[in-house]
Amino acid sequence: MSIKRNNKGFTLIELLVVIAIIGILSSVVLASLNSARTKARDARRIADIKQIQLALQLFYDSKGYYPPSGNCGSTVPNSGWCNSVQGVSNGHWIRNGNDDLTGFIPSDPIDPLNNNNWPRGTYYYFANDYGSGNPLSQWYMIVYSLENYPNPLIENSDGVTAPNGQYFHYGSGSDGVITVGVGK
Repeated sequence: MSIKRNNKGFTLIELLVVIAIIGILSSVVLASLNSARTKARDARRIADIKQIQLALQLFYDSKGYYPPSGNCGSTVPNSGWCNSVQGVSNGHWIRNGNDDLTGFIPSDPIDPLNNNNWPRGTYYYFANDYGSGNPLSQWYMIVYSLENYPNPLIENSDGVTAPNGQYFHYGSGSDGVITVGVGK
């Protein structure tokens, strides 16, 4: 008499094949998510910088000068600058004493990575008279970086000219470091 067995279930090889397929699919999904995260951080950076520039213009229209940098407790790249990691006080890092963007922006935006690794992971602000002869700053520059460059969301203008004619551009043009602002 023969006994018929009803084998139900998967073989070891079938299970290994399914696990391998799941592993490959999950690595593809994770790689896509990482790319989406960097693009989202870049979009936020671009929006933050435009928001800061608008607040700076409103400040200038109200007071006739841009908030000078240099008295905000920053040391990177040097004490003449303000940066969004070291200089934050009461939600503002663009400031010099009582001159900050209060009333023009709720708080100064912070880079999504928020690390102090010049010129990446932080927003940097610089403004002083720099040859204008006016003790109050008539120009400024902001340096920030993108993870994916070139980016279609930004304009091609990159660099700022100080009142004394010196041109500032801190990136190489292909490394994603952007210098924006209002010059002479």
